[in-house]
Amino acid sequence: MADLYSQLGVARGASEADIKKAYRKLAKELHPDRNRDNPKAAERFTRVTGAYDILSDKDKRAQYDRGEIDEDGNPKMPFGFGQGGTGAGPGGFGGGFRGQRGGFDMGGEGADISDLFEGLFGGAARRGGFGGGGFGRQAPPQKGADIAYRLAVPFEDAAALKEQRVTLSGGKTVAIKLPKGVEEGTKIRLAGQGQAGPAGPGDAIVTIAIQPHRFFRRDGDTVRLDLPISLDEAVAGAKVRVPTVDGPVMMSIQKGATSGNVLRLKGKGFHGKDGTRGDQLVTLMVDLPKDDADLAAFVEGWKGKGRNPRGGLGV
Repeated sequence: MADLYSQLGVARGASEADIKKAYRKLAKELHPDRNRDNPKAAERFTRVTGAYDILSDKDKRAQYDRGEIDEDGNPKMPFGFGQGGTGAGPGGFGGGFRGQRGGFDMGGEGADISDLFEGLFGGAARRGGFGGGGFGRQAPPQKGADIAYRLAVPFEDAAALKEQRVTLSGGKTVAIKLPKGVEEGTKIRLAGQGQAGPAGPGDAIVTIAIQPHRFFRRDGDTVRLDLPISLDEAVAGAKVRVPTVDGPVMMSIQKGATSGNVLRLKGKGFHGKDGTRGDQLVTLMVDLPKDDADLAAFVEGWKGKGRNPRGGLGV
């Protein structure tokens, strides 16, 4: 298997920003929704997503760079063990036994060389002998590798914690409940939905990506909105429809409202980790029409047009 950096097409010393940029490009090209008739693209999507999941995690990346974990994030056997046998080559003992060049002279039939290995390896040979897994007790069977996914969630759905659905690499679609306090980068573990393994399947790790909205903005658990209002609504006051993440609601605007006034809609924000829900803050923006002759004539004869609204700023 190619190393994780090669899978993403970046150098080993690449920055976090370069790794993220490379992954986004590949994920867009290889996403299963765009390659329904190309199973190889879906397989590669799973590999690059797994590579990104490790390299975007500082601790896992450091472990990988030190050779402590493999491309699937599983621990590596120490000292090159696990290659089986006792022949020459990496991880083995060169030579052989009596009569072979460079080998051991057992000094007669029935000689016990376990003391030699006990001195070298703390009695591993006496306890477990040689075997396919190296010296000593064999490692327990491993679960299958985890599979990483990224799920794009609409802004309103994230705020309201609406149930989402994700399609796994095998084609199975499962429902996901968003947790309280969900934010960009939140990870959700789906037990038993990863690759198969001797000790059972691994898990699916779903990373949440909250999509930006064209007029809502998130500020912690608060949702912010700039709301245009007309001149007559500002002067005379009005009841207007206001969009929220839960759908439109009616809101009252007092007489004499001006741009920059902020109104609060309780409980229309994101859910916090403690279960409480934030609010929506609505900033009023008076929207004046262009080239309105009647408005221009009114202002021309308006007695208050000489007032300086910037006096409080010292200008």
